[in-house]
Amino acid sequence: MKRVVLIALLFAAATPAFAARAKIPTISNEPYTSAIVVDAATGKVLFEKNADAKIYPASVIKLMDFLLILEWIDAGKAKLTDWVRVTPEAARMGGSQVYLAEGETFSLDDMLYALSIKSANDVAVALAIHFAGTPDGFVKLMNKRAAELGMTSTKFTSVHGLPPDVGREPDVSTARDIATLSLEVLKHQDALRYTSEKLRYLREGEKKFEMRTHNRLLNDFPGCDGLKTGYFRAAGFSISATATRDGRRVVAVVMGSTYRPTRDTKAKELLSQGFLNLPELPPPPPPEPEVVEEPEPEEKAGGFMAGLKRISVFIGKCLLGLVLAAVVIAAIGIISYRYRQKRDGWKYDI
Repeated sequence: MKRVVLIALLFAAATPAFAARAKIPTISNEPYTSAIVVDAATGKVLFEKNADAKIYPASVIKLMDFLLILEWIDAGKAKLTDWVRVTPEAARMGGSQVYLAEGETFSLDDMLYALSIKSANDVAVALAIHFAGTPDGFVKLMNKRAAELGMTSTKFTSVHGLPPDVGREPDVSTARDIATLSLEVLKHQDALRYTSEKLRYLREGEKKFEMRTHNRLLNDFPGCDGLKTGYFRAAGFSISATATRDGRRVVAVVMGSTYRPTRDTKAKELLSQGFLNLPELPPPPPPEPEVVEEPEPEEKAGGFMAGLKRISVFIGKCLLGLVLAAVVIAAIGIISYRYRQKRDGWKYDI
């Protein structure tokens, strides 16, 4: 029995899930460390509190994984039907996961659902290796894209957002930068298809695995269809939430709540407040006036000139009718005369 326990402990210590973690200060607070609400259409800030405070985004950083892959798909560099193979490193990941096994293959579409719904760390690593060769290579791409988006207070050190191992730094960002990232994700048509999914299954048969969303606002807040939650103890509970109402969309980012219920309650309050603070839409432009052709000046009042013009037109039509009638009568007379001449056999002098 002791041997079994010893082997289990040695195995655990050798895996990333149980690797020694670096000591980092706790930044969680009540009700939260920082928050921001923005109008998704314009990016205008509707509310903010400590929005530039440095925080640990935890699994919310998977929005950057998600964004990079969506951009590659839109650019034709990847397809949802591509197959992603699970490497040993990915299979060893702990925390939130879908228990990938070494050598398994899944479509990129299935992997994106697992990344979004289950926040699967093993999937994040598998995708990073698939696209960049190594997780660190993918992290470089994440930081490059963050710089391009103007996320000046963000530094990614992982692809999953877990607490850092000894000798590594934590992922760092701000509520404002996460809002910027969220708005960029929303530009992609397929994004909400993944983030709005509440329940989905991975694999078939006996290995079928249920993936249920971590985002409770999908059920609790009308119109909510994304985006991403995150948590570890020192970071607290965080969320980037988005919802629509009357055809308009807002994004609320709440970072570093000590308790999950508080985070969710505040996110719902801030979404509601955001909708109330949206500027009124400008009134629709008035319909273009119907173009009515104006009568000629002399016709407006029906005066002498207008009457004279109508009389002259009438006389002209009458004369034309008389001429046509005379022509017809003459033609009939000639035809009748020729007919009687031929019938009676008489001639006439010319």
